[in-house]
Amino acid sequence: MADGPASFIPPAAADPTPESDAPTVMRILITDDHPLWLVGVRHALEADEGFEVVGEATYGPKVLPLIGQLDPQIVLLDMHMPGIGGLASIDQIRDRYPDVKIVSCSSAATPEEIQAAFNHGACGYIIKSVDARDFASAIRQAVSGTAYHALGISSMDDTSAAREAGLSEREIEIMRTVSAGLSNKAIAQKLWVTEQTVKFHLTNIYRKIGVANRTEAARWALGKGLQIDPQEFKNAV
Repeated sequence: MADGPASFIPPAAADPTPESDAPTVMRILITDDHPLWLVGVRHALEADEGFEVVGEATYGPKVLPLIGQLDPQIVLLDMHMPGIGGLASIDQIRDRYPDVKIVSCSSAATPEEIQAAFNHGACGYIIKSVDARDFASAIRQAVSGTAYHALGISSMDDTSAAREAGLSEREIEIMRTVSAGLSNKAIAQKLWVTEQTVKFHLTNIYRKIGVANRTEAARWALGKGLQIDPQEFKNAV
């Protein structure tokens, strides 16, 4: 997360803002057993001003009680916390606090591990080697529900699984945009085709990989290791 120790300086108090004009600030609990990494994450999120870090946990069994005490909307969950496995922790949170969004994170993960986290109820997965400046946007995209978002794993350059499923080059390209969370209109504009053409390709994709909608398609893509670089689509409409 950072090259060396960092210190967290609380932001200066802002002038009162009318409730109607106040930006939405999401309450987040961050977890990890490495204090320096926690400092870096806290600094990155609070510098964004879209998050309020309400607490930290360094031991797996403490996560659930802290959710009850602090009422976060989001938990940034280290998948390798001491005391409890990451998937078991996701299960506990989902069972006890189903409205809390869970964004998993770890130092490294295979596509199968990422898919397992999604299957258990995580809405995002972040590899810790990513640039700290991307953390806030990755979490925001994950909790928005526009895509099952994984950030920090290799870019989508192995299309063997998609090819084995019978996807064409154009359909693989469509899968990239779907995994990035683009709407049909945005996909059409980016690829210079009509929205009807996008719908036609999506229907074929769903049939070939055995899913019912774009969310399931995005999860399938990530589970098969088909990952995109979020920067590639940052200017998409």
